[in-house]
Amino acid sequence: MLKAQKYINFTGSIRPKPTTLIPWYLILPALAVLLSFLLLVLRGSEAPRGRDLLLSFSGAFLLALTLLELLPEAYTAGDPRLIGAFIGLGILLQIILEYFSRGAEHGHVHGVVPQGKFPWLLLLGLCIHALLEGVPLRGHDGFLLAIVIHKIPVALILGGFLLRSGLSPSRCWFFMVLFALMTPLGALAAGIPLLEDLAPYLLGLVIGVLLHVATVILFESSEGHTFNLRKLAVIVLGMVLAFLL
Repeated sequence: MLKAQKYINFTGSIRPKPTTLIPWYLILPALAVLLSFLLLVLRGSEAPRGRDLLLSFSGAFLLALTLLELLPEAYTAGDPRLIGAFIGLGILLQIILEYFSRGAEHGHVHGVVPQGKFPWLLLLGLCIHALLEGVPLRGHDGFLLAIVIHKIPVALILGGFLLRSGLSPSRCWFFMVLFALMTPLGALAAGIPLLEDLAPYLLGLVIGVLLHVATVILFESSEGHTFNLRKLAVIVLGMVLAFLL
């Protein structure tokens, strides 16, 4: 077996080059989406219990890793003032994307799609979001785990919405496969040499997107602003585990 070589990741730091033919950061996010949707198809669009708790856990885990791992890296690699500006742009971008995606990124698909009509705008918003999510995956194992966990409840909610919308099974699978491929494509795009100089600011943009999504998940986890001990427990658990990684 060939020894692991060194390569420069998208932020410029040196990390061991994976020896596998297809790295896990390209496989696991897509598998999380497709296997979750397959489970829905087998269950007849009925989502498993505990989906909301998993969503709350994933939001807390994703938020904590963004703050502990991605944010310090971005501020170390680029001009702090510009990084802050790009984080703000990322938040604004996600607000715009949610007009198309209907909030599916944080676990609620608002509105309805006309029966049998393919939701192209929904697909566009989700694909752009998923593409950006893939940018920091290389060399961040903890963040990879957070994205995989986050995609499971999102895929369950989105898949159930599609199956109930009157679309044919082939169109539902087309939607979910394309959505599943976007995050690996984002990870591949982050390795383009032309983006090296812009890498810290692109990371800042992604951080803004993730901060918006994760905080909305946590805000919406308190239904009617009532106290829910189980959701509070999984939120605390997600943050603690992120700190320990």
